[in-house]
Amino acid sequence: MGKSARTERSRYESEVAAYVAAGGDEQVQRVITAVHGLARRLSQWYTQQLSHHDLSPGEWAVLRHLAAESDDNVSTPSQLADATAVAPSSMTHRLDRMAERGLISRTPDAENRTRILVQLTRQGWDMFRQVIREGDLVESDVLAQVPTAQRARLAQLLELAIAGLDDALK
Repeated sequence: MGKSARTERSRYESEVAAYVAAGGDEQVQRVITAVHGLARRLSQWYTQQLSHHDLSPGEWAVLRHLAAESDDNVSTPSQLADATAVAPSSMTHRLDRMAERGLISRTPDAENRTRILVQLTRQGWDMFRQVIREGDLVESDVLAQVPTAQRARLAQLLELAIAGLDDALK
């Protein structure tokens, strides 16, 4: 079977078998490999979806951070650079492009005039909502194979794994 003809399922089975043969615990490898495969495929789809909106993954990271992770939906360029793992100079260029498109606004901080505050504009919020709604359709399709009654349990189990990440990865 050529690489282009491989299904995600066959890739998963091959990877799990290789990891177990190398000494990995089968249950651990089944879970981690499945989560990684799902994340990989979703990432490919998200990148394609974002390009339809003329958004780069980096710009999406800024929108997502401002909408969901920053205090009061306001952040500084340095905080955004740190949150998205880019150099501050790269963040400046990214924010320039986003401001030109009307997705974000930049204003001086009234308490510290040397600091700039970045926040989503109405247009930025509209873009965020549109991307989320479109993504929700694909994500729903991904979960179509999981019975509705078991989705809450799956979410609980994954949340348990996430809860341990901060301690496990220190």
